[in-house]
Amino acid sequence: MFLSVFDMFKVGIGPSSSHTMGPMVAAARFLDRLRGSRFTAKGLRASLHGSLAFTGVGHATDRAVILGLAGFRPEDYDAEKAEAALLAIGKDKIVSPEGLGTLAFDPKGDLAFDYGPPLAGHANGLILMAVDAQGDVILQETYYSVGGGFVLTEAELAAGKDADDGPVVPHPFKSAAEMLVMCGKTGRSIADLKRANELSRMDASTLDAGMVRLWEVMKGCMDLGMERDGILPGGLHVKRRAPAIRRALENERGRNLVAPHVINDWISVYAMAVNEENAAGGQVVTAPTNGAAGVIPATIRYWLDHVPEANERQIGDFLLTAAAIGGLVKFNASISGAECGCQAEVGSASAMAAAGLAAVLGGTPEQIENAAEIALEHHLGMTCDPVKGLVQVPCIERNGLGAIKAVSAASLALRGDGTHFVPLDAAIETMRQTGQDMSEKYKETALGGLAVNVPNC
Repeated sequence: MFLSVFDMFKVGIGPSSSHTMGPMVAAARFLDRLRGSRFTAKGLRASLHGSLAFTGVGHATDRAVILGLAGFRPEDYDAEKAEAALLAIGKDKIVSPEGLGTLAFDPKGDLAFDYGPPLAGHANGLILMAVDAQGDVILQETYYSVGGGFVLTEAELAAGKDADDGPVVPHPFKSAAEMLVMCGKTGRSIADLKRANELSRMDASTLDAGMVRLWEVMKGCMDLGMERDGILPGGLHVKRRAPAIRRALENERGRNLVAPHVINDWISVYAMAVNEENAAGGQVVTAPTNGAAGVIPATIRYWLDHVPEANERQIGDFLLTAAAIGGLVKFNASISGAECGCQAEVGSASAMAAAGLAAVLGGTPEQIENAAEIALEHHLGMTCDPVKGLVQVPCIERNGLGAIKAVSAASLALRGDGTHFVPLDAAIETMRQTGQDMSEKYKETALGGLAVNVPNC
């Protein structure tokens, strides 16, 4: 099992990795398949199922599919061009993806929301179709957006192809227990093992430059979020709070009466800034998902700005360690809110952040594993209940609290010697079982929890 650091962290767009990025990626994959087929299509159709239908409008899934079928991709998304394209498609009822000519596509008639039972494979399903001049389907594929921007066809999901199937890496591990044994045998840190695995697939300059790019996007998103005032889109009229909180915190600096717990407000504002940008459809890094995109950047920013002797040169070790933990969670459980609730998103992000922070603070592999376990354990059972299907309430604040838990978990783990009662593997398995047992209405459908107990307007 190998998931690259660039699988766990992807540059993309908000508001959702599973509901926005994933469907756009699926559409791009379908166009590629159509280009390689013997068919000559005259039009396209799509249907959304399960969580993609129930919260699709709030998560901009409809927009993502339309733009994806028009040729847009998350990694080089241009917001201004996208808005112009949406207007043109709505007016002309055609899309013109590269190499496929002009294809009929009416967003009102050719994009269906199916509110029946979800497709068999996953809660986030969509079916894409190409039709001929008579409107008969000539090519069809079912895709599942399984969280964090990962997309699998129906056949890939059935075959269990949810991870890299390339050459064997030098230090393969499928559990935290195996990872710790490897650390003990080799004398290497978790980051060292992960780096060696990455270097079996790419050169060092590509790896390091890619991680620098990830932090640049994370920091840029955070900085924008701490500057931009206004109201978030979607109809809830949620006010951006990060800029005002940041200004208040800066005004308080240097005062003798500032309480020590104010550091939690800094951690929260870093995370909230990211998730307010995400909610507005801005550029973010899945970490491991968009809904949880603020936890890891906030934890890194806390470390860099508030911890003595922190150094940006160690960010690579932070990300590699976090990616190793995230890979274990994804492989053995889930990072999808539609599959396991928010414990799989903010819970996973908090565990990854705790591990990364413990690593750069000098923790042993055992202390790092302990930090991840503490953070994940105390998110178990958390539901995904976005009000109006938007990644705003309770998601934005929840990232702040996830980052605070990550910092606390790392600190607590570093106070011990790494021995602890609950292994990380047990916490991951418990999260999987809890998600399996959780009612569907608490898994990103906006049919339960805060989504039905808070007025939507």
